[in-house]
Amino acid sequence: MSFLADNRAYERWLREGCRVVEADLRTKHRLMRSDPFVFLRATFFRWARTIEPLCPDLANAPAVLSVGDVHVENFGTWRDAEGRLVWGINDFDEAAEIAYPFDLVRLATSATLAPGRNLTAREIGAAILEGYRRGLTAPRATLLDEDEAWAQPLIVCSDRARKRFWREARDYPAAKPPREVARHLKQSLPTGSGKVHYASRVSGSGSLGRPRYVAMAEWRGDHVVREAKALVPSAWTWAHAARSHKIRLMELATGRYRSPDPFLHVHGRFIYRRLAADSRKAELNDRRRLSLDLLSAMGFDVGSIHAAGSHRKTVLQDLDRRPRSWLYKAVKAARGAVIADYEEWRALR
Repeated sequence: MSFLADNRAYERWLREGCRVVEADLRTKHRLMRSDPFVFLRATFFRWARTIEPLCPDLANAPAVLSVGDVHVENFGTWRDAEGRLVWGINDFDEAAEIAYPFDLVRLATSATLAPGRNLTAREIGAAILEGYRRGLTAPRATLLDEDEAWAQPLIVCSDRARKRFWREARDYPAAKPPREVARHLKQSLPTGSGKVHYASRVSGSGSLGRPRYVAMAEWRGDHVVREAKALVPSAWTWAHAARSHKIRLMELATGRYRSPDPFLHVHGRFIYRRLAADSRKAELNDRRRLSLDLLSAMGFDVGSIHAAGSHRKTVLQDLDRRPRSWLYKAVKAARGAVIADYEEWRALR
């Protein structure tokens, strides 16, 4: 099936799952023309449909509860219940039972497509695999205040980014959330918060089109923000016509080796979280470029997530049996397919 046909089918399915914001969906379509990296981020549904036929030798690997939509800008920071600064994957909307290699293939493919890349595909794959093995064998959360202080210059929010966050937050356009969403947003604010201002927010790539609402209020001299984002089942279940459409994200977000965000929770068909300058995605830019250390840390986080399941030993045994170049070959095939779909989109839209 062509990309355009899959895109139409997925968007029909999405409209059945939530009240789509059509203007945001048009924004997504426009962003998908930017470059193959943004296109990959925005089209996990297509990846879910095509990656197994592209890499049939990986499809029968042990299945684990996987992130699904892993890419180099799906990592960020948050504060845990002790106030410690934590870094790792912070979006599990597409969580599903998937053969474990596909999280690694998608992460490495995104790195080869990332802007400003100065690493080869083999270097990228080797760094991710090295970190992944460490994460499987000695899983833990990545805490920036102590063990991973080396990463702070690459990850921690700069003063400039902090100012930009609050400037953007003050400019969110006013909106009226559904009554139940507004009530729950208000309840998630600190006791004693001032008058609540409700707004809408446009963010992300793959989730564009789903409603996002924010509540902002003043509390003890400054502002606090909470977000509600509409949830739909993982696109992996759409691509595989799965009987169960159970949403699995909280299982990963609060897994055995995570130090979870205490503000993150699901209520009804929305996910709620705290928004702040130190609780957001860490996007690549001129200051924050990919390095072998950062890619290894990303692989480590994926390994720690996979290690929470019951198949850790089986996964390690499967890794040992695979030829040295398996990830490189899979990334080469996946990258070519993404670029072909991107060119189809640019040519016909």
